[in-house]
Amino acid sequence: MTRGKIALLHLETVPGAIDRNRYVIVEAIKHAAAINAQWIVTPELAVCGLQFAHVVGSDWIQPQPDPWMQQVCKLMRTLKRTVFLGCPEREGRRFYNSVFVIGPTGEILGKHRKINVLSDSLSWSSPGDSAAPIDCDGIKVGVLICSDAYTSNIARALKFEGAEMLVSPASWGPGIHGPNGEWEQRSQETGLPVIVCNRTGAEQTLDFWRAPSLVAKNGDRLLSHTSDRSAVLTFDWDFSNMVPSTTQFRADYMRS
Repeated sequence: MTRGKIALLHLETVPGAIDRNRYVIVEAIKHAAAINAQWIVTPELAVCGLQFAHVVGSDWIQPQPDPWMQQVCKLMRTLKRTVFLGCPEREGRRFYNSVFVIGPTGEILGKHRKINVLSDSLSWSSPGDSAAPIDCDGIKVGVLICSDAYTSNIARALKFEGAEMLVSPASWGPGIHGPNGEWEQRSQETGLPVIVCNRTGAEQTLDFWRAPSLVAKNGDRLLSHTSDRSAVLTFDWDFSNMVPSTTQFRADYMRS
């Protein structure tokens, strides 16, 4: 694949509203596919929100793929698209904040478990212990879940393992501990483009209304978007040169 369209699902996720969030994700995926996006990225923990544990606990989390993710796999096989899906998973007595990459055949191509999980919102989550690129349509993609981009070591490890680009599903809004150039720094250090799918909305102690979804390369932010409602953001991507071939996102706003 030399050129394609990428969609970022910049969604207003409601913590603990599992059925509602799943419905919004599926509708956004369908919309992105209808406007010819080949790759579709959700925010971190799009299924449940970041502070879901305060609302619904963790007993609902299952080993993956659970029945709903199996439905998403079937959907991707029908649509012939690839999705980066932010969803928690259970393994034995441990829970992980994970992103699953489901390919156009409906198979799970790989997953990444968030490594940097030291925050009160993620006290339920065990840290992942490895980072390896995932082969997507012949492109090796490194996944950084939100604060995995806070330090340089994970991005550097992915670059060493052969990653050609970095995709970062995030729930990272401005504030005292908000992003402060980390995505741009990771792109400069590695020489790899960083594509960030963030979110909007608010949770118990967190505000994402001004959280940006963005594309960065060589230390520069090339595209950026914030909004006060859910949007499907699309842009054309040159996989040969690893740069966007459009100068701004197309934003299609959704009813949440």
